[in-house]
Amino acid sequence: MITSFPNVLTLSRIGTIPPLIALFYWDSLWSGWVALGLFTLAGATDFFDGYFARSMSQHSRLGRMLDPIADKLLIAAVILMLVAFDKAPTIAALIILCRELLVSGLREFLAELNVGVPVSRLAKWKTVMQMIAIGFLLVGEAGPAFFHPAVTTTLVGEVLLWSAALLTLVTGLDYLVVGLKHMDGPVDEQADSRVDADAGAAKSSPDPAVPR
Repeated sequence: MITSFPNVLTLSRIGTIPPLIALFYWDSLWSGWVALGLFTLAGATDFFDGYFARSMSQHSRLGRMLDPIADKLLIAAVILMLVAFDKAPTIAALIILCRELLVSGLREFLAELNVGVPVSRLAKWKTVMQMIAIGFLLVGEAGPAFFHPAVTTTLVGEVLLWSAALLTLVTGLDYLVVGLKHMDGPVDEQADSRVDADAGAAKSSPDPAVPR
C-alpha cells in the first residue's frame, strides 16, 4: 500500500525536492543551513523507511521500486542545483550523475537475466561521502573555516565531492565488469520470448495487494 508508513517516508524524500530547490533562490545566509537541515532529514528517511519496513513486516514491490528512485531523484536534483549556482565542481557532478545512469541501466539489464548485483562496501562509503559533501556545499559561504581561513566549508565540500567522484568511477567500473560478463554470449531467443510472455501475462493479470 502506498499509504503505509515506510512508503510515506520514502515519498517524503521526493517531497523535499521542491522546497530544497526553492531554497537556492532564497538569498539569505540562513538558506544554506535550512537546506542542510532539510537534506539531512531527507537522508534520515532513507534509513528509517527500510527499518520500519523490516520491523513492521511491510515489505513490498512498490517500496523496493520507490526507494532507489527517491534516492536518485534527491541526489540528482540537489547536485544539478549546486552546479547551476556555481556551488559545486561541474566535472565531479557529471561523473557522479553519469555513473548513476550507467548503474541504473546495468541493473535493469541484469534484472532481466535474474542476476542480482549487491551493493559493495566501497559503494556504501561513496554514498556516505557524497551525502556529506553535498551537506558542506549546501551551507557554502555561510559555513565556518576549519583550522585555517583558507580551508572553507565550500573547499571541504569540493574535496569530498571529488573524492566521492573518484570512488564513483571505481564502483561504476565494478558494476560494468559484472555486466560485461553477462553480455558476452549468444542471445537466447527462446528465453527472451519467455521473458516477454511472462511480462505480458503479468501486465494483463492483477497483482495481489502487498503491504508497504
